[in-house]
Amino acid sequence: MSARSDVPIATVRALRTDDFDYVLPRALIADRPAEPRDAARLLVVGRALEDRLVRDLPDYLRDGDSLVVNETRVIPALIEGRRGGARIRITLHQALDGRTWHAFARPAKRLRPGDRIDIADDFAATVLARNEDGTVTLAFASEDALRAGLARHGRMPLPPYIARAGLPDERDARDYQTVYARHDGAVAAPTAGLHLTDALIEAIAARGVALVRLTLHVGAGTFLPVKVEHIADHRMHAETGFLDAAAAATLNARRRAGGRIVAVGTTSLRLLETACGDDGVFAAFGGETRLFITPGYRFRAADALLTNFHLPRSTLLMLVAAFAGQNRIRAAYAHAIAERYRFYSYGDATLLLPEGAP
Repeated sequence: MSARSDVPIATVRALRTDDFDYVLPRALIADRPAEPRDAARLLVVGRALEDRLVRDLPDYLRDGDSLVVNETRVIPALIEGRRGGARIRITLHQALDGRTWHAFARPAKRLRPGDRIDIADDFAATVLARNEDGTVTLAFASEDALRAGLARHGRMPLPPYIARAGLPDERDARDYQTVYARHDGAVAAPTAGLHLTDALIEAIAARGVALVRLTLHVGAGTFLPVKVEHIADHRMHAETGFLDAAAAATLNARRRAGGRIVAVGTTSLRLLETACGDDGVFAAFGGETRLFITPGYRFRAADALLTNFHLPRSTLLMLVAAFAGQNRIRAAYAHAIAERYRFYSYGDATLLLPEGAP
């Protein structure tokens, strides 16, 4: 099945990036997650707004539902090196093959094709190109050398809004990974899943809810704000994902039996929508998706969404506005700010239910 890229252009052309802006006090950006993870707050957006905890999630699920999680594993994609006397900080962004990556580099203006960046005595990268999107293309000695080098010298690629005096630390190596992560490839965490604990997953399963796994390797582009004036002009970054035949069959069977599909995170939702046909039937999928979900999009794949609070002017905020409605999202975010919820990757969560849900 090929990736869908259907965007309701007539609706999108009327929308401006400014429509998805809001002001957030810096003090509400979470620098560390809640301990334990499921002690984070949960704003339930249904017929009304409810202030709960993530550990209350089973109260909103029922026998026959499917909870869909993204089991991508974040690689330690942040590395520091030197080109001559200049210090260069690199965040890997998108793999082109086993040894070649697009990456963000600071300061990129110091780099030219052919430059060598020394990271350690046995670990280096060569600059192949500077790209129009602000990235650079880097080549490493081999896939094995890259994997070994990242294991020894890489750090978790935290988003820029998480304040650290230095590089991400050992606690981040644990905190910025879901408990069910399996497949290496992400350079950003599927952050809604960071709230789930083994105990909470067991409590959800006890309700008769199936845990369905897919993989979408999240790219660093997920943090980039939309810079164009009209969102129709934005070019969505590509991400690679996989939904296997067994998972698709489970979703189809449970849906036929009347069960709901609850996506954990915008990454899970985007891949579900990519793998779902116009008839609401899922098929196995493997490949890239550039699906850009904005208000006016007709959802086929999910009935509810567990997600974090997203950055202003971001594609993720546009997605949740499409899913729950712009007015409901504005009201939910205003409530969360007034009640001092914690925002972004290490912050609290929302559960978006259909408008008529109790």
